[in-house]
Amino acid sequence: MACLTQQFVGLKCPPISTTRLQSKKLLVNHQQKSGTVVAQAAVVANAQTRERLKLKEMFEDAYERCRTTPMDGVAFTIDDFHSALEKYDFDSEVGTKVKGTVFSVDANGALVDITAKSSAYLPLREASLHTIKHVEEAGIFPGLREEFVVVGENEADDSLVLSLRSIQYDLAWERCRQLQAEDVVVKGKVVGANKGGVVALVEGLRGFVPFSQISTKSTAEELLEKELPLKFVEVDEEQSRLVLSNRKAMADSQAQLGIGSVVLGTVQSLKPYGAFIDIGGINGLLHVSQISHDRVSDIATVLQPGDTLKVMILSHDRERGRVSLSTKKLEPTPGDMIRNPKLVFEKAEEMAQTFRQRIAQAEAMARADMLRFQPESGLTLSSDGILGPLTSELPEDGLDLSEIPPAEDL
Repeated sequence: MACLTQQFVGLKCPPISTTRLQSKKLLVNHQQKSGTVVAQAAVVANAQTRERLKLKEMFEDAYERCRTTPMDGVAFTIDDFHSALEKYDFDSEVGTKVKGTVFSVDANGALVDITAKSSAYLPLREASLHTIKHVEEAGIFPGLREEFVVVGENEADDSLVLSLRSIQYDLAWERCRQLQAEDVVVKGKVVGANKGGVVALVEGLRGFVPFSQISTKSTAEELLEKELPLKFVEVDEEQSRLVLSNRKAMADSQAQLGIGSVVLGTVQSLKPYGAFIDIGGINGLLHVSQISHDRVSDIATVLQPGDTLKVMILSHDRERGRVSLSTKKLEPTPGDMIRNPKLVFEKAEEMAQTFRQRIAQAEAMARADMLRFQPESGLTLSSDGILGPLTSELPEDGLDLSEIPPAEDL
């Protein structure tokens, strides 16, 4: 026994490895963590499942309510919806006028918002009564709110085609009727011609002027692109007939030409003997002797074609259609037309008034001299040159003509 005890005492056991202990510890920890992750994953999966189930129940409930009571809890009713549609709905038939706002423009036209299901389109050709190359020339820009008229529908996208030209066309005819009633003179630009006359633009409309109603002897080619004074002869929108007369306008203008009146004119051409001046469609002659008090040796040094000046009417032969003009009578100081034509232009009316007063006084003196031999008129001329009632200066019985010697004795 003692022997066995001694054997155990002398026996030595090897030490336990530290690495093995750590490995076991890591394995245990990994197993513990894995268990925790699995547990957490299971919790998340359960939460997501519950959420899905909850959403499913909500969708099923919403579907059931939409199927059975779709308007339950909705303040906007079907009647309200129809009322809203009627508020913004309009008649889209051709000829209907609608309000719209331009929101886009390009070289071909403009897009217009008219609160319809789709935008409406304003083509370039319908943007103005006049010929234009871009809608902006007619004052059409984004933001412009205007009244348009429906003239068609674009089948490609069901959008409406609008027009401003149609509205302007109706207004132009109305304006022509008004001008005819007022019997006024208007300006018309000649844009074409045919065998019977010329075509002139008036208020954006094409009117016809027969050759028999043109006062000048100019050819149709010479009248192209020129403006003529015109009066309305016939305005018939239903028949699209617009007939005009240059002769009537010229007669009206000539009737207003009074001797001594000042008018604005444009130099048309120069001749050795004077200058022809256009005074509202009438050609008047400004003779070289009536340009200035000072001698004018070369008219071109004073006037040039295209110059604008004020002239006085000296005489008017209506039968022969001749008008004599003067700037000489408008000079504040002799020679101003040569040295200071601007001053003549500014003082024209004032100098014309002075001229008319002198003429009136001279005429009054002439009439008074005649009245001295006609006491029955009851008028005489005072020492101041003013006509008045008879005075003691002239006996009521008149003059004793017997005391006047015969003409041959003078």
